[in-house]
Amino acid sequence: MRQRSICVFCGASDGINPAYGAAGEALGTLIAENNMRLVYGAGDVGLMGRTARAAQSAGGVTFGVIPQHLVDWEVGKTDLTTYIVTETMHERKKVMFMNADAVALLPGGAGSLDEFFEVLTWAQLGLHAKPLVLINTNGYWTPLLTLLDHIIAEGFAKANIKDFFKIAATPQDALPLLK
Repeated sequence: MRQRSICVFCGASDGINPAYGAAGEALGTLIAENNMRLVYGAGDVGLMGRTARAAQSAGGVTFGVIPQHLVDWEVGKTDLTTYIVTETMHERKKVMFMNADAVALLPGGAGSLDEFFEVLTWAQLGLHAKPLVLINTNGYWTPLLTLLDHIIAEGFAKANIKDFFKIAATPQDALPLLK
């Protein structure tokens, strides 16, 4: 049986709340303990690094994808099971998504939002039906959910846009939604 792969979008920094790092570590550990493969942006910093190190410490398989121009900036984590360097950010997202069965979103910044909205848009357009799970650690993504409600109220999206992803408060709550 093929190993299930979970793509994790998350920040290249830790953020100010220690709960964010703890959530990354918990998710990486859970992915490994459930015999799933972590697919992520191959960074060795921030939540990306924490998630990957936790998966590795728990004996998990890791699949990282990083564009060449970020190799030095993000200090690419080269000790992964699979480490792929792409030419562009677009290629990075495509390779990550194509090698995943589900997507989890941990706290992050503009890059994480870009990644999430791209796969959400693809789901809305019927291009995939992979599970998308927003992990709302300590309410981090609550303002995003409020923004989506505003977008719906203003007529720029249908209410069903929220049907294309699930919300979990913790990595533990997210795990069954990713399986």
